[in-house]
Amino acid sequence: EEEAGPGPAAAAAAAAEQRREERLRRFRELHMKRYEACKLNSQEVVEEDKRLKLPPNWEAKKARLEWELQVQEKKKECAARGEDYERVKLLEISAEDAERWERKKKKKNPDLGFSDYAAAQLRQYQRLTRQIKPDLEQYEKLKEQYGEALYPTSDSLLHGTHVPSKEGVDRMVADLEKQIEKREKYSRRRPYNDDADIDYINERNAKFNQKAERFYGKYTAEIKQNLERGTAV
Repeated sequence: EEEAGPGPAAAAAAAAEQRREERLRRFRELHMKRYEACKLNSQEVVEEDKRLKLPPNWEAKKARLEWELQVQEKKKECAARGEDYERVKLLEISAEDAERWERKKKKKNPDLGFSDYAAAQLRQYQRLTRQIKPDLEQYEKLKEQYGEALYPTSDSLLHGTHVPSKEGVDRMVADLEKQIEKREKYSRRRPYNDDADIDYINERNAKFNQKAERFYGKYTAEIKQNLERGTAV
């Protein structure tokens, strides 16, 4: 007699066992993926904490150090080949970069635009201090006259005793007048008029209309009135 094969119940049990093994395998894979994600997340948190504890300009310092290391390596290579590093460096600079750097050198106090009032005040202070030309002869005379008292300390009682020269006062007045004259050249933001007619669709269009009105308003006033009344031909 032929041996009977497994019955339907045994086949069903085998299929169920196979599905169970497949589910367990997928569960283990998901568990490993979750473990890897947690591990990577922890590493990112640690790295982010390190970055937050670093100084604000750390990235710039790091880039600067890397650039200095590259320069040192290139200098060593040039010295080994018997070449002048400065000449090799100039050969690698394009004409546009060289021209831009020359312009920056000539412009000692470039206007970088408005960032805040402190930066604007510092820029003005630097500009004014560069214009000061100290009188060394007068300084030597004062040093001979006052000696150590010329450099006051917290215990000195020289406050209010100094009388500026007429030349110094004239220089200060001329400088203040120059500052006032320069300040008057800047236009101040015009206040917004709520009662004015709205004849624009955005801010750029409003500025264009203001310019057009300034240059051609007196020639087109009658046409504009006729259009508003509806009597234009």
